Amino acid sequence: MPEISEELTPRQIVEELDKYIVGQKNAKRAVAVALRNRYRRRLLPDDLREEVIPKNILMIGPTGVGKTEIARRLASLAHAPFVKVEATKFTEVGYVGRDVDSMVRDLIQAAIRMVEKEKIEEVKEEAAKRAIDRIVDILQPLKTGDKERKRDASEQSDFSATIRQMMGPLFGDSTRVEQVKPEPTPTPEAAETASEEERKDNARRERIRSRLRDQVVAGVKDADKIDISVEESQSMMFMPSMPGGQEDGGMDMQNMLGGMLPRRTRQRHVTIAEAKKIFEQEEAEHLIDRDSVTREAISRAEQNGIIFIDEIDKIAGAGRSGGSGGPDVSREGVQRDILPIIEGTTVNTKSGPVKTDHILFIAAGAFHVSRPSDLIPELQGRLPIRVELENLTEADFRRILTEPRNALTRQYVSLLETEGVSIVFEDDAIGELARIAAEVNRKSENIGARRLHTILERLLEEVSFEAPEMNGVHITINAGFVKSKLDGIVQDEDLSRYIL
Repeated sequence: MPEISEELTPRQIVEELDKYIVGQKNAKRAVAVALRNRYRRRLLPDDLREEVIPKNILMIGPTGVGKTEIARRLASLAHAPFVKVEATKFTEVGYVGRDVDSMVRDLIQAAIRMVEKEKIEEVKEEAAKRAIDRIVDILQPLKTGDKERKRDASEQSDFSATIRQMMGPLFGDSTRVEQVKPEPTPTPEAAETASEEERKDNARRERIRSRLRDQVVAGVKDADKIDISVEESQSMMFMPSMPGGQEDGGMDMQNMLGGMLPRRTRQRHVTIAEAKKIFEQEEAEHLIDRDSVTREAISRAEQNGIIFIDEIDKIAGAGRSGGSGGPDVSREGVQRDILPIIEGTTVNTKSGPVKTDHILFIAAGAFHVSRPSDLIPELQGRLPIRVELENLTEADFRRILTEPRNALTRQYVSLLETEGVSIVFEDDAIGELARIAAEVNRKSENIGARRLHTILERLLEEVSFEAPEMNGVHITINAGFVKSKLDGIVQDEDLSRYIL
């Protein structure tokens, strides 16, 4: 399991977050301390370690100020499984809809994908070698037909024996499965009498295979086409949902039966370059231990997992204020269902039971209409750290356009460079874009930094459309260019509501 670096102090965590998120110092400090506490907890004695629970966080602030981005970047920094869920998607137990346990099941799936990726990377070299061998076997088999017949007979024999072993105790001698007898193994005497022609033929095949292997490795034959057998996705058997809201009733029959069922394959006509990638993926999946992946994924989710619950303000208020919940399904009921997950419980998933005691929960909401105090008291107590994120100012927009590693201006410059178009944003253009974003947010709905996406898309719409015919053109974007494209829309308040 990747460990949080011993040298990654809260100050350094904040510095890493600063590379992608502008402002919001208090929120960054809160999540940095929460992340560092995980490292501190691992250093405690075993008996005390289990008693230290995460200090869950409630972020309060309008949309587009960085709540989700802070949580997502934190998870990336910690190499932790991460999922974002919308509180409004859940319904109280007993109603049709998503149950709150699904957030934990989503986290496990994210953890499994993370561990699988790491394990596949570890066996990448061996998988590549096996993929090359499979391609060479197709181009030049060792001995035509014999190898395939023996393998098929052996697989059928193993499968038949397994079925008899499983079904025999249930049905007695009445269950008969015909066994395909494998061809007898040649005796040593018969092997010694192999003809000189066969030995020469085998030596010739080996020389051809050696040359082919060198060519496939070097990529000389990448464009050539071959027919391959590709394993189909594992079949799933879906059972009705269990009482209590268990919604992922899918049972992976391939895993349940221990891989004894023959895998279904289909024929594909692909290039050797494509066959390399397909075979490498298949071989890597065969090389990794699925049980080990699942165990590590569960451990990582339990100890390092982060669940981000967005729009929690949308399920607050109805029950506490005494008003009607309208068409919503018991918002207070959803809060009560979320409570045991955050408090610490065990959730059954198809990968196994998962304890939520040490998962870090970060909840967020704008709280325009409701207040944090409108949440049920028990849930408030499980979100002890509260941070308020600030509205973005014109100065913040200017920084957002230039400072982060993934700044929007850099993205557009790189995108248009692929078409051979060079664009440069001058300082006065950045200032004008920041001014317009702040002004439109004041006049209409405040959507924070997301306003910059709509403004820049509108600004560069014509250039993006004509870019394929503008190869080699250099464009300087200054304040005059920005005003000529956007001023008319900004001045028309009704129009800006729809366009910007």
